[in-house]
Amino acid sequence: MDTNRAQREIDQQWDDEIVPNLVEYIRIPNKSPMFDADWVQHGYMDDAVKLMVRWARQQPIAGMQIEVVQLPARTPLIFIEVPAFAGGSNDDAVLLYGHLDKQPEMTGWSDGLGPWLPVLRGDKLYGRGGADDGYAIFGSLAAIRALQSQGIAHSRCVIVIEACEESGSYDLPFYVDHLAERIGKPSLVVCLDSGCGNYDHLWCTTSLRGMCGGDLTVQVLDEGVHSGDASGVVPSSFRILRQLLSRLEDETSGRIRVNALHAPVPADRLEQARVSAQVLGTAVYDKFPLLPGMRPMHEDLTELVLNRTWRPALSITGADGLPPLSSAGNVLRPQTAVKLSLRLPPTLDGERAGEVLRECLLSDPPYGAKVSLKLEKSSSGWNAPPMSDWLNQAIDHASQAHYGRGAVFMGEGGSIPFMGMLGAKFPGAQFMITGVLGPHSNAHGPNEFLHIPTGKRVSACVAQVLAAHCVASQQGLTSGVAVDRDSHAQFGDHGCC
Repeated sequence: MDTNRAQREIDQQWDDEIVPNLVEYIRIPNKSPMFDADWVQHGYMDDAVKLMVRWARQQPIAGMQIEVVQLPARTPLIFIEVPAFAGGSNDDAVLLYGHLDKQPEMTGWSDGLGPWLPVLRGDKLYGRGGADDGYAIFGSLAAIRALQSQGIAHSRCVIVIEACEESGSYDLPFYVDHLAERIGKPSLVVCLDSGCGNYDHLWCTTSLRGMCGGDLTVQVLDEGVHSGDASGVVPSSFRILRQLLSRLEDETSGRIRVNALHAPVPADRLEQARVSAQVLGTAVYDKFPLLPGMRPMHEDLTELVLNRTWRPALSITGADGLPPLSSAGNVLRPQTAVKLSLRLPPTLDGERAGEVLRECLLSDPPYGAKVSLKLEKSSSGWNAPPMSDWLNQAIDHASQAHYGRGAVFMGEGGSIPFMGMLGAKFPGAQFMITGVLGPHSNAHGPNEFLHIPTGKRVSACVAQVLAAHCVASQQGLTSGVAVDRDSHAQFGDHGCC
């Protein structure tokens, strides 16, 4: 494989085709169903699907079949099959994954930027969804096209682009079961929905945290009363809420107090965290828009990497029962509610974590207050299986060829529900999980952007790994595991990323 030629061709395709299509994709407000209950009537999801399918059909890829599959009352799914090429195996498949649904708008976009307003500034394409994860179908097909352009063999490839990931992928298990025979036996899963620690290396994700969360409500009165009259007699719902949260989290250090919500960190992941911290340096924390004078939660960089990849952590992502400051009168409020987002260690069982959270927060409520917890999600994380030598070498060679540096392996703090699902369905598969979400790219937040040079390099790296997979397959170094058609029930509803 001529890696320089592959990179040139992919760069050109990104400039001529992919970026213009991503510009149009960003304009579409196709929010995930969790954030747009009327997504069917609005039609934005269909618009995004049509844009991607139209582009995909234009690609000169031998034997490619493209179908939009939509089960009753479920989000659509783009399913692409590319037969083996130049002597590759049709039995030993590669599954490439991405999603096209988006997070909601979020406030705080800078002047001239907006969620549905594509803006090109230098190497960055701003707007919601370009990096998370609209580029995935484009990068996957660009990689395959680059191989076929040079006559390089690849195994059969299956591309799955779902429209429900940001809502927890609750539709995806049904599609995987529905398409089981057509998916076949993938021995390699390539996911383009993850992050990168910097834009100078190829980063591969080795673990993902789980997630448990929902609405915690504390009620003390049927209606608000004069604070001067009731304070000191009626306990504040806000103070009771603080007490309950302190059961769960040490408010000084941020450490989760409940031992059952922790899990041991494997030795290889500890070493990867150490290497990642060494590579990143202060970028571990200064990629975030910290205010002047703000410090990270720990001085040890390795500890910070472990905190965001293997340790439980609590965030309060919303609140109710609190009036705006401009209309806050002298009233002792009847209730306070917050939305909890509790990240879980990759190996911790999500359902058990939900039970532990309930027990922690609901038992023996202070003053007999009415406390409720509505769990919206309780999903397990994922820890990658040991990486085969052929894949480890292929990823590192790809990084050397297209970045000029070796690959780096690190866990991610977010969740990709599909990975745990695929790990259970294909226990013999290998995983290459990577992405373009690097420093300041701010997925889910304001000013989200796609770093275009990274998108180009990641696409070229995928091409090189696909070629290496075909060679490994021919040498008998890969193996696939059949889909378990009856396994979707164990996954249930997953937490969103």
